Amino acid sequence: MSVEEALEYIKLHQQGVLQSDLWKALSIDSRKCSRIVAKLLKDELITREMESVAGIRTYRLYYSPRSNSRRFESLIAINLFEPCAGCIEECTPRHCAKLSEWIFAIAIGNGEGTQLSNSSLAVQ
Repeated sequence: MSVEEALEYIKLHQQGVLQSDLWKALSIDSRKCSRIVAKLLKDELITREMESVAGIRTYRLYYSPRSNSRRFESLIAINLFEPCAGCIEECTPRHCAKLSEWIFAIAIGNGEGTQLSNSSLAVQ
């Protein structure tokens, strides 16, 4: 049983799969299933929620496409969102105050001490 096969099984169940049912359905032991689930969680391919079934704690596993989890990662530096993304102002990068402040914050190495003219640039 491979990680890929487990992921495909989880993808097929949009309402999620109980981890206790996953190892039974895939004919593997619970220990191997736990290792596979840990790998999928680490790779951010699935999410899980704790659930109790007949008084026994288990987890419901859901598929979580990787493409959405890091979609805007390249636009963030030092906890500040790149100011030109979606900007409708007609300026040139050489004379853009918001862009200059963002680059300055990166060069200093911390985004917390800078005064950005648009407070919505800070990532929450």
